[in-house]
Amino acid sequence: MTHRQIMEALSGLLLGMFVAILSSTIVSNALPQIITDLGGGQSAYTWVVTASLLAMTATTPLWGKLSDLFSKKLLVQIALVIYVLGSAAAGLSQSAGTLIACRVVQGVGVGGLSALAQIVMAAMISPRERGRYSGYLGATFAVATVGGPLLGGVITDADWLGWRWCFYVGVPFAVIALIVLQKTLKLPAVRREVKV
Repeated sequence: MTHRQIMEALSGLLLGMFVAILSSTIVSNALPQIITDLGGGQSAYTWVVTASLLAMTATTPLWGKLSDLFSKKLLVQIALVIYVLGSAAAGLSQSAGTLIACRVVQGVGVGGLSALAQIVMAAMISPRERGRYSGYLGATFAVATVGGPLLGGVITDADWLGWRWCFYVGVPFAVIALIVLQKTLKLPAVRREVKV
């Protein structure tokens, strides 16, 4: 792939990675308002954050193994769709238990995106050039990690938005990432014998 083709495909990948990491940090400042509105107890505070992280951690190796069996492009798109469904459902939650379950779904999508972003980069870019493009991934991770709590606080304090938009804000970007990846990401299909 040429530098231009790599950057086009990488833009969709990085956008998907950005919203995935953002979803992990954006709720931190909104948690008191979220738990109050949903009538959750003290344990709900930790589970809203932990549920997503546990699901991400548990599914990341599975996504990696699946990438040896199936199309990496298809798997990235499936992870984005799972993330979008989890985010939309989380924004519609009416109880703390439902929100926690939706965060688990979100975490499954985030696990796929975090694993597959690096796998796709390795498939697209030669080892000699990989360091140059890995910096973009690191910068995206840093901006999402630092910007998430700030954005969550602004969204929660805005009278015309409210905490539910902490979950909705990433959906349009994930959809754009899905479209960009469909148009720009072209990877050879390599199938290996693996055991999941």
